[in-house]
Amino acid sequence: MSEDQSNEAAPDKVTSGEIVEEEPQPQSTSQRELATATFGAGCFWCVEAVFLELDGIESVESGYMGGETENPTYAQVCSGRTGHAEICQIKYDPAKLTFDELLAVFWQTHDPTTLNRQGNDTGTQYRSAVFYHTEKQRELADKYKQELDASGAWPNPIVTEVAAASKYYKAEDYHQNYFGLNPNDPYCQIMIPAKLEKLRKVFKDKLKKKD
Repeated sequence: MSEDQSNEAAPDKVTSGEIVEEEPQPQSTSQRELATATFGAGCFWCVEAVFLELDGIESVESGYMGGETENPTYAQVCSGRTGHAEICQIKYDPAKLTFDELLAVFWQTHDPTTLNRQGNDTGTQYRSAVFYHTEKQRELADKYKQELDASGAWPNPIVTEVAAASKYYKAEDYHQNYFGLNPNDPYCQIMIPAKLEKLRKVFKDKLKKKD
């Protein structure tokens, strides 16, 4: 090996002939692998507002899933003729938040016993649904659903649909972060505060830290 080659092969960081090891840097959320969860629990404005409060949630996007029509519009979905459910597509850090914990929040912040209905919102687009992305998610959703039914936590049977995730369509831009941008919307004022109050009481140790 020539002197030039030896110099080229030398470590970048050298002090008094010793290699200086760099301190390992913590991985950012973008460097860690995020997981996806998809839930339907009535109006997606409500679902989005709930899950955005949890620590470990990277993003929550409102959209449509479970139907036949290509590129459905909000008006088409609301007609009930496309077969889609209003859903939220959630990206989360499984190192901070597990799918089991997301399921717990999902089932405790809506009524999973009313078929195609949440409150006064009626139609198949408002159905309770877990769209799973892995076999493990399917197993956990089915198990949790069966255990809840057996526990008698709800007076009526749980009708939540557990189905494989299908083609996802992002909802129109004005639906994204709707409650955050429209906190005084009359519908939001009626529907969302009670959900957030329950979330903050039952899952207070899972919430994002306030600045």
